[in-house]
Amino acid sequence: MNGEINAEMIGEFVLWMVALVFSLSLHEFGHAWTSNYFGDDLARSQGRVSLSPVTHVDPIGTLLFPALAFFTGAPLLGWARPVPVNPARWQNYRVANFWVSAAGIILNLALAVIAGIGFRLFYEPGVTGSAIISFLWIMFNLNVGLAVFNLLPFPPLDGSKIARSFLPDSALPALDAVEQYGFILLWVGVITGVFRPIFSFVRSFSQGLLMIGT
Repeated sequence: MNGEINAEMIGEFVLWMVALVFSLSLHEFGHAWTSNYFGDDLARSQGRVSLSPVTHVDPIGTLLFPALAFFTGAPLLGWARPVPVNPARWQNYRVANFWVSAAGIILNLALAVIAGIGFRLFYEPGVTGSAIISFLWIMFNLNVGLAVFNLLPFPPLDGSKIARSFLPDSALPALDAVEQYGFILLWVGVITGVFRPIFSFVRSFSQGLLMIGT
């Protein structure tokens, strides 16, 4: 987003950051709760089975980078503090790994559905300026984006961890090798816009569904 910073932009930024912080916190809570459900209490012992943003916020990934992206128009790449897990404590590794990895994505999709329903209930064609409508619209788009982004099969995203539950053991060393450079590859993909067509399609499709009948 470019241009002069004004009160309207600051207001939108506040709504956007509140939505982002809560969405990322919910995502990490999903990982922590599900890992605990399958027998790993590591996250619980560190207070991570919580919806409190204080337990999940990363000052750089949750606050600084998203703020820079908002005000400069740079590609958004944000994250919360990763939830610690001990797979050795899981009962049935492949099943647990799938659900622990998918839990954050599922909760983001659920939040997107709730925000979408709320938007449809409160939205009035031709009426603009409502903070509630703006917040629900932001929450919907953010959570659709977070869910799709995390489904990408690139380490360290959840999509690559989900893949571990389905790949044969012989393929896991190759995935481990890629994981060493996963964050760099992810950065390159975001900066160069490799993922942009995917998100443009998903955004257009999901927003089209949301606006049907308006």
